[in-house]
Amino acid sequence: MIGYVMLGTNNFDDATKFYDELLQTVGAGRIMEADTFVAWGTGPSSPALSVSRPFDGNDASVGNGVMVALGASSREIVDAVHAKALELGGTDEGAPGQRNAQFYAGYFRDLDGNKLNAFYFGE
Repeated sequence: MIGYVMLGTNNFDDATKFYDELLQTVGAGRIMEADTFVAWGTGPSSPALSVSRPFDGNDASVGNGVMVALGASSREIVDAVHAKALELGGTDEGAPGQRNAQFYAGYFRDLDGNKLNAFYFGE
């Protein structure tokens, strides 16, 4: 259903370094790149996350109410993604924890202020 999500960045080099390390935690790597964007995924037909310099040349800005959710295969991976994001300079938006009976998630913002979470759905 979702092909890819693109996040704008005002510091391309720092953003790509952040996501190279962060997304490695969930088994994703670079699947496509050019001078203005990089996309990460787990394979060529998997959903991808991209960072890009805005096409219109204006500054990137954060969308209020917009969030990217990264699926994880366990609570431990959620914990690891959240910890890695903070280690890389991201900011905490909600420590990992049980949100309801089957949803475990940790929330953070990247270096540009984009909101993300890592989540595990299951028992």
